[in-house]
Amino acid sequence: MYVPFWAWVLTVLAIVALIAVDYFGHVRKSHFPSIAEAGRWSLVYVLIAVAFGGIVWWAWGPQYGGEYFAGWVTEKSLSVDNLFVFVLILASFKVPREYQQKVLLIGITIALVMRTIFIMLGATLVAHFSWVFYLFGAFLLWTAWSQARGGGESDEEYHENGVLRLVRRVFPVTDTYVGDRMTARIDGRRMITPMLVVMIAIGSADLLFAVDSIPAIFGLTQEAYLVFTANAFALLGLRQLFFLIDGLLDKLVYLNYGLAVILGFIGVKLVNHALHLNEVPFINGGREVDLVPDIPTSFSLLFIVVVLTITTVASLLKVRSDRKAAELEETRKP
Repeated sequence: MYVPFWAWVLTVLAIVALIAVDYFGHVRKSHFPSIAEAGRWSLVYVLIAVAFGGIVWWAWGPQYGGEYFAGWVTEKSLSVDNLFVFVLILASFKVPREYQQKVLLIGITIALVMRTIFIMLGATLVAHFSWVFYLFGAFLLWTAWSQARGGGESDEEYHENGVLRLVRRVFPVTDTYVGDRMTARIDGRRMITPMLVVMIAIGSADLLFAVDSIPAIFGLTQEAYLVFTANAFALLGLRQLFFLIDGLLDKLVYLNYGLAVILGFIGVKLVNHALHLNEVPFINGGREVDLVPDIPTSFSLLFIVVVLTITTVASLLKVRSDRKAAELEETRKP
């Protein structure tokens, strides 16, 4: 897939413009968005992502168009898992509701910049070392097992990572929020506020999720342009999606199982692809292993969509069944 330099420039400028709309249009005035506002803008970002996929399909053909859509759907579904952690972070730091949009936007922007660096590094490794696919595949299989073993259970408390502990040691932090300011001068001393700390928490938490999602998307496409754009468009609508499904997150009780199946499938796909490109001397004498054909992108996309649909429907049915059982039990009480 040849992507001219001007296409890269236009794409990056378009993404920067979308981020600017968020900064200067949505979070400039602090407020907690309504369900209608969040739903409207979530739809806008989905339509933008789909329209971009249509451009890829038209300009580079159905193969790369399918790879983009498979990557975008996968990144979007994995990003929903991020939202559970975002809820814990915002609750742990007691972020006022009217400032939550700004916190999420800046945190997601940090994550997008860091993911871009990861993507460029990953693309370089994939282009020069085919054995990297073995590592990516093994890691995804291990992650899938961890997801499935964890089931629907999640920590009810957020535990600060090493990045935040380092920030607190290096910089003085105010005891309370100072409006939506990230720094403030207290008694003549410049200090950072919890507002900046929670933004770093959101960004660093998403960066940890990127360790799973970046190898996953490289299992669907090895084109750096598609990996970058699928990640960017999945992240850009994440803030609106948070406010749209905040109250529905607890109902996705089987989400971890669905993500485990998807990650496991991509892990197997990566290992199989690595066997086709095999250059490792102790595997088949360094020759390719062509026992199973490469899984086509069309099947991958269909598989991901079907798994997500089954996961969502099963989760909602489970929640409704539990609610009815609880109501029945309540009526039986004397």
